[in-house]
Amino acid sequence: MSLHVFANVVTPYGTAANNRGTTDGNTTTLQKLLWQGETHTTVSAESIRFALRRLLQSYEDTNRTWNESANPKPRNEWKDDQFSGWASDDGKVYIDDDLLGFMSAQAAKEDSAEAELPSDGEGLVESDVAELQEDSTTVKSASKRKSKNKTKGTVNLRRGVLELTRAISITPWSGDVTFNANTPWSNLGSKDKDNPGPYIAEMHATRYQYGFAITPERLRDRSRASIAIQALCKLGNVAGNQGRFLFDFSPETIVIRITDDPAPRLLYTFTTSDNGANIDASLLIKRVIAKDVEPSELWIGVSDLDSAMVKRLRDVGVTNIQGVKATAKSVCSEIEKQLGIERQSKC
Repeated sequence: MSLHVFANVVTPYGTAANNRGTTDGNTTTLQKLLWQGETHTTVSAESIRFALRRLLQSYEDTNRTWNESANPKPRNEWKDDQFSGWASDDGKVYIDDDLLGFMSAQAAKEDSAEAELPSDGEGLVESDVAELQEDSTTVKSASKRKSKNKTKGTVNLRRGVLELTRAISITPWSGDVTFNANTPWSNLGSKDKDNPGPYIAEMHATRYQYGFAITPERLRDRSRASIAIQALCKLGNVAGNQGRFLFDFSPETIVIRITDDPAPRLLYTFTTSDNGANIDASLLIKRVIAKDVEPSELWIGVSDLDSAMVKRLRDVGVTNIQGVKATAKSVCSEIEKQLGIERQSKC
């Protein structure tokens, strides 16, 4: 059976604001969703993936890099935009493609041969044209579409081995907003550069919770599972609108499960009873007591080793409890041991 690694992460407490580049008028908004009947703020898995990809560059070369200095605007740059290394078993594949997957879609191409019409004109023949009762422009457009032959498009893709959930605030959003005004001359391209620009920002003082999953044996290089775990335990700022948003996304609490069970059984299991000041693991403990999760499968990383939550976890048989960074290293060692991978110095 395959080895699966699952984790649930809770960030430190902080103030989230400007976590995406979307506005409503002059209000910079937070993403939101209804969670258990209340409004919570959320950060997308894509934002976490973007931050992770940038961090992976400190371990190995990545195929995609973000060039913030590019003109006329920042953009992704590629070492192999055709993903040609995947065409052979011994081809060079980059760590971000191996972990996060990719998709390259080529649109269908047209030639002058006669073929079926696009779906919006399917079944149209010359005798139908006279019955359209449309203007001449429509008739000409229909005839032109009929004279084109559309070949099928192509897709080159690999599903990501490292899967991430959306991060959800551990407490509901109460509607906090703040009024701000940027400094004069902060936007040199604006005709109003001499005047401060007013804007409103939604804010949320909270923690975020998200999960991830990885099956190392699906990777071209199985040792990269350890790198992914190390990197996720070092995430700094995730998302952001310009340079004003900083929220520590490294785990303050993390539970990792190493198992042959293909179901995680631990996602979103942390709660709070004191508005996010402390974290409660009651849902996880209930699953351990019910034997849906074996305590020997769990590695817990926490910043407060003397907390009441830690004591309750020890009482149900969880013994692998350390600080977050020490837990990440222990998990890497365990994965490499179970898969027979030579110890990686990078971890």
